[in-house]
Amino acid sequence: PAFRRFQREFLLGYLPALAADWLQGPLLFQLLQSRGFLRSQIAALYSCGFASNVAFGLVSGVFVDRLGRKKSCVLSSGLCSASCLLQLSRDFLALAAGRVLAGLGTSLLFCAFESWYVHEHLERHDFPAEWISDTFSRVALWNSGLAVAAGLVAELVAEGLALGPVAPFLVAVPFLVLSGISAGKNWDENYGKSRPCGKACGEGLRGLVSDPRALLLGLVQALVESILLIFAFLWTPVLEPHGIPLGIAFSGFTAASAAGSALFRRGVSGRLQLQPL
Repeated sequence: PAFRRFQREFLLGYLPALAADWLQGPLLFQLLQSRGFLRSQIAALYSCGFASNVAFGLVSGVFVDRLGRKKSCVLSSGLCSASCLLQLSRDFLALAAGRVLAGLGTSLLFCAFESWYVHEHLERHDFPAEWISDTFSRVALWNSGLAVAAGLVAELVAEGLALGPVAPFLVAVPFLVLSGISAGKNWDENYGKSRPCGKACGEGLRGLVSDPRALLLGLVQALVESILLIFAFLWTPVLEPHGIPLGIAFSGFTAASAAGSALFRRGVSGRLQLQPL
């Protein structure tokens, strides 16, 4: 019972942040296009978000450990909320700032929350380490459902209620506020080891160079992520001229991704006993 209570507190803080992140995906290109920007300008705005995510990702682990993981979770919600509100602007620089904040907030989202949970699970509550997989299995299941629902909600508020493509960003703000309040009120603070940023990055680089398999895995993962980011930019201008509802299409993409993950898990753990190469 104590573990389930702790798990619910974590999910109440983490899942709304994931829902808000998914809500910002379906209609971003359409929103920027409705502001009158050229495709090259939209590409630049996308790149601002990607670049800030990559740049901050190099030091986010050290930053989170020093600032405090709970504070970092609350900061993530604040940065993403500011990014969503900046989408109301028609100014290019304001929108670029919004994309930069989104990149910073997303980097924290996928670093601080999980780091906070693992530390609390093992160090403060002393729960068995094997129970961690139970929590993150639930997160993965909920995340798939939230991704599909986000596309449907985006389509409903933007087209069904005729509120326009900025509406999903505004809907995301209450979820981010809920996440920040839940983490701020219900979670205890914890910190990681204080290490110089240069030393931490150097250790990571030496680890890559010394293990060819890690380097190859990183390269493959980088290429896959590059393909996904190119796809994220191109799918809207490809489908929109055909009158396909973008929110519905987004839900279809995420549902297919969830189905692929489920098939993979069954393939490696079921009767087939497939082995990843």
